[in-house]
Amino acid sequence: MPASNQSRFSRRTFLSITAAAAAAALAAGPLIAQPAPEPKKLGFALVGIGTLTMGQLLPAFAKCNFAKPVALVSGHPDKARQQADKYGIDPKNIYNYEKFDTIKDNPDIDVVYVVLPNSMHAEYTIRAAKAGKHVLCEKPMAVSVPECQSMIDACAAAKRKLMIGYRMHYDPMTIQAIALANSATDVGQIKMITAEAGFNMGDPAQWRCHKPLSGGGSLMDIGIYSLNAVRYLSGQEPTEIAAVSYTTPNDPRFTDIEETISFELKFASGMVASVLSTYGFGCGRYRVYGTKGQLESEPAQSYTGNKLWHTIARTKQEVQYTPVNQFAAEMDDFCQCIANDKQSRTPGEEGLQDLKIITAAYESAATGKSVKI
Repeated sequence: MPASNQSRFSRRTFLSITAAAAAAALAAGPLIAQPAPEPKKLGFALVGIGTLTMGQLLPAFAKCNFAKPVALVSGHPDKARQQADKYGIDPKNIYNYEKFDTIKDNPDIDVVYVVLPNSMHAEYTIRAAKAGKHVLCEKPMAVSVPECQSMIDACAAAKRKLMIGYRMHYDPMTIQAIALANSATDVGQIKMITAEAGFNMGDPAQWRCHKPLSGGGSLMDIGIYSLNAVRYLSGQEPTEIAAVSYTTPNDPRFTDIEETISFELKFASGMVASVLSTYGFGCGRYRVYGTKGQLESEPAQSYTGNKLWHTIARTKQEVQYTPVNQFAAEMDDFCQCIANDKQSRTPGEEGLQDLKIITAAYESAATGKSVKI
């Protein structure tokens, strides 16, 4: 029996609808969402495998979205092989200092992270730039103003980016503190900042206790955090400094470096700042005094657990933030600067400015006179 008109219509309609639906599905793509592609990670070579590298930097890569460890540079091959095995670094990418310049032939290396004694920062930054690599250099940038400038010039000539490892700039608490400090309603005009940083120095044989390697004492190491905090919280640069330093007599840790140094900074706006740096005892805080409110942080520059309070109209409240791994945030930010051709928020000029002020602080402490900056 022939099919009825109704049944023929139904079949034609069904086939038409089915075909249209299939075409639409193909055009729209698969119904199951596909995972986003992994972001490209830049390869880091870490120069120097000391406490900071092993305790903080290498573990931090697990928290990075855009950075990965691909090479190590060390004078201790056994230690280097152990760390390479632990973090999945190809043994062929282990270098000693004599062979350092051959990194230019390694396309896996995009960034060199200089984690060496302060007096070696300039040399290895310049050599890395000449090898065609971007450079992230630990603070302090170098041991003199001319060295800082030579690092900036070398990276500019090589068209490579230079970042100084001021990890606190990439910490969410610091970012909130800067926003509050610059708020006309939350802090107002800043009148004074006090900042302290220090710890009780241990083994006198370590490189930090020897001026030819460190460039100075506590100010070149821990005190730079407080100095830098004054600058990033205020957004201002000092015009004059008056400093005093003190070292416990006959202490073997401080035969050629200062134990403690404190100084007063003057600014064109009328703001003043007081900074303390020491290897004699533990401290780590800052306070910002404004015409509308105050900020207080303690601890202020630890790897974890930093606290920030905001006081306004005599009401003090803790500022909440989501902690991150500071080193991972720092390295990821640099990778994004490289990928997007942006300047880092802590470029070589940031390190240079700190060294200018530190140099003036040492001059003032030595002469007993205030120094113009």
